[in-house]
Amino acid sequence: MAEILSLSKARKAKARAEKDITAEANRQKFGRTKAEKLKNAGEKARSDKHIDGHKREE
Repeated sequence: MAEILSLSKARKAKARAEKDITAEANRQKFGRTKAEKLKNAGEKARSDKHIDGHKREE
């Protein structure tokens, strides 16, 4: 005998799976973690401070 399934639940599960696929593609394309962003900002600030320290006064 066939298993009874709810069409609305199946439709929602399919939509959820498609959203997950799209989200994963966007993470691959655009994503950086907050920790990576903070690390890069800190490194940039440190290098800017280092460069500014070596400028000549006029």
